Amino acid sequence: MAAPRRRAPPVTSAQAADPASCLVFVFSLTDTVAMHASEPRLILPEPPDALKHLSRELVGRMRERERSEGFLSFAEYMDMALYEPGLGYYSAGLTKLGEAGDFITAPELGTVFATCLAQQVAEVAETLDGPWEIVEIGAGSGRLAADMLNALGSADNAQPTRYRILERSADLRAEQSRTLAERAPDHVDRVSWLDAPPTDHWQGALIANEVIDALAVERFEITDGGPRQLGVTFQDNDSELVLAWSDRAAPAALARRIENLQSRLPAPLASGYRSELCATLPAWLASVTESLETGVALFLDYGYPRSEYYHPARRDGTLVCQTRHRAHFDPFAWPGLQDISAFVDFTALAEAADQASLEVAGYAPQNQFLFGCGLGELLAGHANLPLVDQQALSHEIKQLTLPGAMGEKFQAMALARGLDRPLRGFSVGDWLDRL
Repeated sequence: MAAPRRRAPPVTSAQAADPASCLVFVFSLTDTVAMHASEPRLILPEPPDALKHLSRELVGRMRERERSEGFLSFAEYMDMALYEPGLGYYSAGLTKLGEAGDFITAPELGTVFATCLAQQVAEVAETLDGPWEIVEIGAGSGRLAADMLNALGSADNAQPTRYRILERSADLRAEQSRTLAERAPDHVDRVSWLDAPPTDHWQGALIANEVIDALAVERFEITDGGPRQLGVTFQDNDSELVLAWSDRAAPAALARRIENLQSRLPAPLASGYRSELCATLPAWLASVTESLETGVALFLDYGYPRSEYYHPARRDGTLVCQTRHRAHFDPFAWPGLQDISAFVDFTALAEAADQASLEVAGYAPQNQFLFGCGLGELLAGHANLPLVDQQALSHEIKQLTLPGAMGEKFQAMALARGLDRPLRGFSVGDWLDRL
């Protein structure tokens, strides 16, 4: 992919806060939660004793891995914290989404997001000859799948023959099945689940809403002596086991990635600068899109183009954690019991698309994408709703579109294969020149 034009807009309020203050988490035998003495105490909801036990077991596995390998990179730690079988955040039976969980995604707000997304998918389907389908990666509670199927079912000739869900979590699969049975009973027979990316050739749309942010990232630090790889270590301190940052000289492959990254920035990163990169993104994208013959892959997530992602003012990266609707910046708090994510470098996604023989067909903030998909018409069509329903709809749309909410922090990118027409989602605005 040719080097894109770059500019560095000011860092806005959408910037993730600095996680440097969360240097250590004390994993105490007495369940004491304490931060580094020089930093404010982190106040988080106390997990139930049964869940504490799971977290302790996970930490034990992490410690053994560090001992056996000599170094536990943050990417390895994050992957275990999220996906370790039976113990990781997405592998254990924890409530993650909705009011009773840790965070709310766009589909959980109502039906607007799914309805607009369905409009984009239907437009793509019109260009396809023969049966088509949807593959969704990480379907969360199943709300997006159910509401999209309902929306597509109300349109002429716009129903997919199959809706396949790639989901690693058995607990989430069960929740998705329940949601689909409750919200889309007429379409349940179209839905099936995948253990791995599809290998059979297909056409249609791949959907990934808030997926890439959960891919494990490498943490690194720029120093005068060369880039350092950040990891996690476990220290015995009397009756306490302390999780803390560790570091080592970046291995050759990671050092090359960081060097290549710096060569594409307006200016080199300063010594002491910490951030993340997703080393597995190119291989992951290739694997999930390899079997897509004709269609589009739609990614919606919080993130930035590269020049903003690695802005000098964002000196400690974009890492963010969620527990019981509280965002914080300590990835060591009760491993396995909280979500850990990093913002998406959309320029890196575009470069990975080029390697996977995909074309970047559009890139825009979520609010512009939704208006391109007919949000204005949808709003006008509900003008006669009862006042209470209009108020609920107004709240939902504000959350989806206002810049201070999801409107600009969340962005949409379409990667196409075999399509030669513009996509309506990017008719209102396109940020391709920012990549």
